[in-house]
Amino acid sequence: MPGAFNAATALLIEKIGFEAVYISGAGLSNGMAGIPDIGLLTMTEMVQQSGYIANTVNIPAIADADTGFGDLPNVVRTVKSFEKAGVAGIHIEDQEFPKRCGHLPGKKVIPPQDMEEKIRSACNARENPDFLIIVRTDSRAVNGLEDAIERANRYTKAGADVIFPEALESKREFEIFTKEVKGVPLMTNMTEFGKTPYMSVREFEDMGYSIVIFPLTAFRVAMKSVEETLTELKKTGTQKGFIDRMQTREELYKLLQYEPGKTWTKQKD
Repeated sequence: MPGAFNAATALLIEKIGFEAVYISGAGLSNGMAGIPDIGLLTMTEMVQQSGYIANTVNIPAIADADTGFGDLPNVVRTVKSFEKAGVAGIHIEDQEFPKRCGHLPGKKVIPPQDMEEKIRSACNARENPDFLIIVRTDSRAVNGLEDAIERANRYTKAGADVIFPEALESKREFEIFTKEVKGVPLMTNMTEFGKTPYMSVREFEDMGYSIVIFPLTAFRVAMKSVEETLTELKKTGTQKGFIDRMQTREELYKLLQYEPGKTWTKQKD
């Protein structure tokens, strides 16, 4: 499940044939606001941007809801707001606020019993029982793998639809986790330049993981390409050397389902 940092990227994800799109908090923080992923975006900002993406495509969108943006009443409001915005589910994590990127040092986690209350509140707040409540634990980096496993099992009993262990550090750890956490689908994060070694979707599937996200892959490639293009433009004063690497006007309009001269009304089926 690739990450979309805007609605146009989500359309490409759908076009290529992926079955779902991921909306990364880091992608929106970095790409939309130009800020680091340390809990600075508000719930309103995250919901609004997630809604743009979810309502542009016909495939399910899963959104990053950080810590739920506060205590139990905030979690309830978070679930209701994201559900109303049109996303198919969210994930919430057991970090303390302010949170930080899951693959950076210095994280802190809340007591597991507090997270269990958040999970129960989140599950009770949804109107559609198919709205996914995915629960992420960041405890591997804080208290070790054993605690992450214990928390995952507690969170499953509290009602989590999917468990998401963040920043496991080896294939062996992923194998141990699937052996010790049963009865719930598992999700993992195959981000670049992080704690987790590079593995393919097939490798994760073989270990028992149902969902693999690539939250910033498209964003990082796009940013590098833009940097190279702008560097060349500054140097030469022309974009001619990059024309063959651009999406054409015709390709963009086709992606947007827009025909010049006709009234545009369709965004999603």
